[in-house]
Amino acid sequence: MSYVFDPAPVTSLAIAGESARFPVRRIYCVGRNYAEHAREMGHDPDREPPFFFSKPSDAILGGGADFPYPPGTEDVHHEIELVAALKSGGVDIAEADALGHVFGYAVGLDMTRRDLQGTAKKMGRPWDVAKGFDASAPCGDLVPASAIGHPTKGRIWLDVAGETRQEGDLADLIWSVPEMIAYLSRLFRLEAGDLIMTGTPAGVAAVRRGDLLEGGVEGVGTLRTRVV
Repeated sequence: MSYVFDPAPVTSLAIAGESARFPVRRIYCVGRNYAEHAREMGHDPDREPPFFFSKPSDAILGGGADFPYPPGTEDVHHEIELVAALKSGGVDIAEADALGHVFGYAVGLDMTRRDLQGTAKKMGRPWDVAKGFDASAPCGDLVPASAIGHPTKGRIWLDVAGETRQEGDLADLIWSVPEMIAYLSRLFRLEAGDLIMTGTPAGVAAVRRGDLLEGGVEGVGTLRTRVV
């Protein structure tokens, strides 16, 4: 098959302890999945149906690379998250079968142009420019579930310039990973290579150029990036 120009390279993530890489297909993100974060964003944390938004696969920023402060904004926020990576997919996946589709887990950041998101909310517009910009998804190495299992509890945190900004526990997720997979599979055909960013705990705040962001999820790994 020929193309009128060379296709873009495949976006991929490193896998801890392996030379092979994980090709990324789509990135799904769930909103307001920790009660305290829902409250700080001005919403009722009662268990309502989850909602999702997406980032393009090439928004991934791996390998501890610097995070370039994006244009068009003066208010970029950090959101530390557990990331689930799928090795297979389907439609109408049963919750009881969902974890069988998970390849592994990583630590990620959902970087957000909060001022643009706020404007979009007020005007009833999509969040794409606030969430899906270049390098908006810094991500650490994937760790296979075969090595660590499927974490359901453990500290999740983010330090900015040496100060703890976000801290929570995976046990506080409103919607669990298998519940999210089952729900998403009723909206989309999930496939191998899909990533699910599972939500962020309270404490989201702005970053500045020069800030060092260091975070992690207990039992999964860590992530480090500097804002430039």
